[in-house]
Amino acid sequence: MFSLYFLMLFDLVRRHSPTIERLRPRLTTGRCRDVERDNLGIVKQEFLSLDRFAALSLVLRYKAHLRDERGLAEATRNRRLSAIKSLVRLANQLGQCDFNLSEVSGDKVVRYRDTTGVSKEVYRDLLAVPDRSTLKGKRDYAILRLLWDNALRRGEIESADIKDLDTEGRTLAIFGKGRGQQKETVSLSRPTLDALVDWLQARRELDIRQPLFIALDRCSCGHRLTGSAIHKLVAKIATAAGVSKKMSPHRVRHSGITAALDATNGDVRRVQKLSRHADLNTLMIYDDNRKDLQGEISDLLAGLV
Repeated sequence: MFSLYFLMLFDLVRRHSPTIERLRPRLTTGRCRDVERDNLGIVKQEFLSLDRFAALSLVLRYKAHLRDERGLAEATRNRRLSAIKSLVRLANQLGQCDFNLSEVSGDKVVRYRDTTGVSKEVYRDLLAVPDRSTLKGKRDYAILRLLWDNALRRGEIESADIKDLDTEGRTLAIFGKGRGQQKETVSLSRPTLDALVDWLQARRELDIRQPLFIALDRCSCGHRLTGSAIHKLVAKIATAAGVSKKMSPHRVRHSGITAALDATNGDVRRVQKLSRHADLNTLMIYDDNRKDLQGEISDLLAGLV
């Protein structure tokens, strides 16, 4: 059994390390918020102070725990290990520890085994669920539009601020996957822009530095809406719409990309502008799954005997 204490510690690392590159200037210049400084101080005291062998052994045990006891998928395990390695790498560069975790390798991931989503007809049912006369309904509807119309990842939505929205240019600047601190601009459809404007006007937030989407529940009202909250939001709306398939923000992304391929007759180069996949071969997987070429060949073979 992996130590509960170190599970909590690594969870702390995981929750803060995805933004570690954004923390770097504040860490090196001292302009770090108290909560960030306190949390990183705990990590330094309890984990970074270990010797190389003890730290490596601990992380390998954590990796085994994620696989054997938690049963997490390869990609999820790799993300959690990557968060820890990212923090250790930065700490090593800043002279806060004398080891790195280069020996800890990730697990091989079979990418995009299932790119299926839901049809455009089913997604219309999801869009009809939010009560757009309420503040929460306006927010949820705007998120659903971004997930479908722009095939955004939940992290890209989570990290967006109000200032990133250009209503005149009809664009949104996002931190795209794998782009570090470089923002990329995506064009917005008219329905998506209208939904965002409707949400922001009802919200009446004057500080454009604030998050584009915030929590509205009693406990965390006003705080940035987290990726986990967006995941729960989508799942809850899908259930309310009577969708039997397990839905998530990434499943909506799959749905939007597949629908785009259907609408463009499989024009992967055009759809790549939407999906922003670095490798065109990834989109080919979507296209192959959409056509179900394997099923077609199986039917062909069945007719031969």
